[in-house]
Amino acid sequence: MIKWLGKLIGDANEKELKKIVPVVERINALEPEVQRLSDAGLRAKTDEFKARLADGETLDDLLPEAFAVVREAGRRFVGMRHFDVQLIGGVVLHQGKIAEMKTGEGKTLVATLPLYLNALEGKGAHLVTVNDYLAKRDAQWMGPIYDALGLTVGVIQHDAAYLYSRDRVSDQPNLEHLAPVSRREAYAADITYGTNNEFGFDYLRDNMVTDVSQLVQRGLHYAIVDEVDNILIDEARTPLIISGPAEESTQWYYAFARVASRLQEEADYTIDHKTRTVTLTEAGIARVERALGIHNLYDPQNYRLTRYLDAALKAHALYKRDRDYVVKDGEVIIVDEFTGRLMFGRRYSEGLHQAIEAKEGVKIQRESVTLATITFQNLFRLYEKLAGMTGTAATEAEEFYEIYKLDVVVIPTHMPMIRQDLPDYVYRTEEAKFRAVVEEIVQLHQAGRPVLVGTVSIEKSEYLSALLKRRGIPHQVLNAKHHEREAQIVAQAGQPGAVTIATNMAGRGTDIKLGPGVAELGGLHIIGTERHEARRIDNQLRGRAGRQGDPGSSRFYVSFGDDIMKRFAPDWLPGMMQKLGMDDDTPIEHSWVSKAIETAQTKVEGYNFDIRKHVVQYDDVMNKHREVIYEERRKILEGTNLRDNVLQMVEQEITRLVETHLVDRDTWDLETLLQEVGTIFPLPDGLTPEELDGLDREEVLDRLLEEAERQYLRREQELGPETMRALERLVLLRTIDSLWVEHLTEMDEMRRGIGLTAYGQQDPLVAYKREAYDMFNQLMATIQRLVAQSIYRVQVAARPAAAAAPPAGRAARPSAAAGGPAVRKVGRNDPCPCGSGRKYKKCHGAAA
Repeated sequence: MIKWLGKLIGDANEKELKKIVPVVERINALEPEVQRLSDAGLRAKTDEFKARLADGETLDDLLPEAFAVVREAGRRFVGMRHFDVQLIGGVVLHQGKIAEMKTGEGKTLVATLPLYLNALEGKGAHLVTVNDYLAKRDAQWMGPIYDALGLTVGVIQHDAAYLYSRDRVSDQPNLEHLAPVSRREAYAADITYGTNNEFGFDYLRDNMVTDVSQLVQRGLHYAIVDEVDNILIDEARTPLIISGPAEESTQWYYAFARVASRLQEEADYTIDHKTRTVTLTEAGIARVERALGIHNLYDPQNYRLTRYLDAALKAHALYKRDRDYVVKDGEVIIVDEFTGRLMFGRRYSEGLHQAIEAKEGVKIQRESVTLATITFQNLFRLYEKLAGMTGTAATEAEEFYEIYKLDVVVIPTHMPMIRQDLPDYVYRTEEAKFRAVVEEIVQLHQAGRPVLVGTVSIEKSEYLSALLKRRGIPHQVLNAKHHEREAQIVAQAGQPGAVTIATNMAGRGTDIKLGPGVAELGGLHIIGTERHEARRIDNQLRGRAGRQGDPGSSRFYVSFGDDIMKRFAPDWLPGMMQKLGMDDDTPIEHSWVSKAIETAQTKVEGYNFDIRKHVVQYDDVMNKHREVIYEERRKILEGTNLRDNVLQMVEQEITRLVETHLVDRDTWDLETLLQEVGTIFPLPDGLTPEELDGLDREEVLDRLLEEAERQYLRREQELGPETMRALERLVLLRTIDSLWVEHLTEMDEMRRGIGLTAYGQQDPLVAYKREAYDMFNQLMATIQRLVAQSIYRVQVAARPAAAAAPPAGRAARPSAAAGGPAVRKVGRNDPCPCGSGRKYKKCHGAAA
């Protein structure tokens, strides 16, 4: 069965390659004709291709000629001509698939083919790398090709952005040919190089801005992900998060808890027990304003306060200690209303839990808030077309297809692979294993042969380094912290006698070329000091040797003390070695041992895939919410039907109130209805319960909607249409943003506690989807209610000046968090990440 399956996979890959061969032959046939073109003639082909696209031709129609043009530009301007197998790789990438190409096969050059072709559509093409150094290096390296063909190249870095220019000369070697520009200009380039983190954070920031002019990206059209397994699998475990401090929010919760405790039912507020809502009276509003020392609760600068007030009122009037919740060890824990059990890990939504914590005088748990978040899975699935390249993808083909719908095609090497992959050495103890590793390094170093040693942790690297120092062996130790220096050292790992220790594939993406005389000694030797859980990581390490037909060899050293052997090796095997008289320094070397380890790795890969798939299933729920909110934000930014949108919210809110309070004619509550409508717009003197009493429900609704529209039009006339549109945009964005931040927090808390439903024989994912659906409906209803209650009452002060644009080459950015590269935390006095130019505490910090 296994042989048959392997043959099937091989045949499928072979079929894909055979389909591409005629395309490569066509490209080769065009080469003489393209070589006769002048530089200007070569440049003119770009304009010709764009014109042909406009006339109805497709990218597939243009591919042979476009690839031939790029190949010639590569030969002329960077001294590299694409091999046939690189053309095959380019076709695979254009098709939106993953090209598995061995280390040293020239993936950086391969990417120029589909990037150029897809950039012709004028929608932008992105090359995604694993670090800033590689993004900058590759853009500078390949820039002459694009520049000669009339395309612009942008580079996105953590704290800067650049455009490539062959005419630019810099006194800084790492900025040669790179001119500082704004991020928006870098994204407006035909081709943009950057890291997965930067593309992701810029996407999130674009969905936090308050004006279209602050957007930097222009859509996610086409992307090639370099080291695709690293980015889409390894790094995809951690979502991107922009977070900010919530100290201001914490103080407001405490402040409103004090205010609410002084309010009296009937005099200051009324309770509708049927709908579990609390409504302030006019006297109550005045009392709150006096207590807070403000003139108008609905003034724009006080806009965020209404939600704290709403939460505090509910906490004070509706939620009772030891009935709805308990306080245990300084935490507010919800009591399940049906079972009476404590619901650990669960939190009330819409700031209610924080309000109860403030009411009870305990610490408010959320000291920081998530402003925006997205997983890499859902970020990269936003691209219209996605492709990837790496030296190792076939072992994860199932995951790539299931999560990203990406097929993997294995590209043959330009030269035959002659590297020797030797069977594993298995030792009884870890100490014996490292002694053997050191002995082999010493022997090879003395013979002048270079060695690259892979370790699984910084700790193991330092341990091995100490052993080598005792033996007087000069060596380099890398741990993937300083990318530029790291790449330079790894590039020298093939020099005679070099010994390099690399933690977890440090220097990935850097080509290792053999120094003089090394090939005759057998090439670069790779030593793995431990097997990784994933075969592809081991294969990546092995792949550092044997590039472009070079000689080389590899061997893994394993001990029964290694994690993977502890988990999967038979318990009797170490004892059996001892009984057979095998001492610690005698290894087992047999192909079946290597095969057993590979089988164990396959099991672990499957297990880890299931975990990641599980995470994606949960995040897909959140992603649907994100798509709806971000789409609404974009419509608001673009000014699409703002007036109609707001009036529709007002109409729906008034309709909801009518349907709630006017159910049966005998039990109509016109007084409460008008009281709650009065929180939306000021009631005219003539609009009384007595006036409405003689009408039926539809007539009451029509009367209220008529008055709502009349007052809205009057307000628009007073302010002017332009100011009214700006007001609508402000109210809509601030309401959505503040409630979205809360929703992210609540969803996170709900996710943490949802696993407890398994004890009740419920599928946690099903329960999560159900509760998430209810929470999102509540979110949309709350947005509608708060917009309706705010739009008539907010006061407009002097018109604010437009936010200043960030200076060229810089953008308003959050500082990096200590927690890792996937989290950006914003200080209260930092520039807001939305790019408004205001401080965070005055912008999204106010909403948060």
